[in-house]
Amino acid sequence: MDDTNALAALRALSQDSRLAAFRHLVQAGPAGVPVGALREALQLPPATLSAHLNVLRAAGLVQDTRAGRVIRVRADYARMNSLIAFLTENCCVGEACTPAADCCLPASHGATE
Repeated sequence: MDDTNALAALRALSQDSRLAAFRHLVQAGPAGVPVGALREALQLPPATLSAHLNVLRAAGLVQDTRAGRVIRVRADYARMNSLIAFLTENCCVGEACTPAADCCLPASHGATE
């Protein structure tokens, strides 16, 4: 991930309804949720949720698939982990991190000795 992509993702998450939607999708797991269920959970009008999902899609944070009349939306975990890795890339300036910092590292980084 580069600065431009990181900024786009962070900008997309910097609004409370979009952040809530993304967190809900992360919690839902790889199967995602139908857009209608997400709308109900967040209590947003359909057009408002659609606009928010478009911003998250443009940032590459969510993906959706259509199955008949149902659109399922899911978090893009690879993109999320890439953003986290980008943000923690220079964590602790190469020094050993505190135990609290270790638990925040993406799985691909692992704990340092």
